[in-house]
Amino acid sequence: MNREMIGLNNVSKAFADMAVLKDISFRINDGEIFGLLGPSGAGKTSVIKIISGQIKSDSGSVHILGNVIDNVSSRIYEKFGVVLDQPGLYDRLSCYDNLLIFAEIYGIDKLEIGSVLERVGLSEARKRPVEKISKGMKQRLVLARAIMHRPQILLLDEPTGALDPGTAHQIHELILEQKANGMAVLLTTHNMVEASKLCDRIVLLHEGSVIEAGSPDDICRKYDHQHRIRILLKNGEQRELINEPAAAPVLYDYLSQGKIESIHSSEPNLETVFMELTGRKLEE
Repeated sequence: MNREMIGLNNVSKAFADMAVLKDISFRINDGEIFGLLGPSGAGKTSVIKIISGQIKSDSGSVHILGNVIDNVSSRIYEKFGVVLDQPGLYDRLSCYDNLLIFAEIYGIDKLEIGSVLERVGLSEARKRPVEKISKGMKQRLVLARAIMHRPQILLLDEPTGALDPGTAHQIHELILEQKANGMAVLLTTHNMVEASKLCDRIVLLHEGSVIEAGSPDDICRKYDHQHRIRILLKNGEQRELINEPAAAPVLYDYLSQGKIESIHSSEPNLETVFMELTGRKLEE
């Protein structure tokens, strides 16, 4: 049975007269990647800050590893790994020395440094100053720091923002590795492809409220109003069929005659679902 690692119950937060979170509730289990998906200003970072103890909610309750957050000790927070938008690296120090400082704070064996640098593909850059490595390498170094003490919970705030696709893929593989090791991962992103690829479950946030929740596939199927199949024939012609039993003979004829180049169903993606619900794009 999965263990609940994080639980939010009707959490709200306002700054001055502006409500940034409105009655937010969700659960995250071990071995699960849970996504907070929404545009800038939706409230994603505020959720991360509340869970990590940087700010307090105005109402509702938060449970971390079975403890109410007001009673969470520093020992509980030591079980967190955190990657925020501000990396907090020492630019003039080497990759190795950046991790050495962290290892000394947490009482981690120095041998772990070489191991984690190898896991994130930075072994050859271990002696290189941070100011002389690429942005993608810095992001991998921050992730290495977050997982070096083998936390139970990993909080990732836009971990692949502005990275090239190749580097983003490397980060994705590292995140999936943590899930396979039983870690609970909370990921904030406005990238629908990233959320669909990584997340077991998501919530769509808009102006501080949850407007939809579930697995990415289930949400997309829920808003599939067209139920159509698009067919590209080998002669370049396109056909569109309603996805129902009456279309089977036509589809069979195309298949039996070897005329089909490709077939696509019409399910929406998370971007189109979000636009339907809010009238705006996720990346606005």
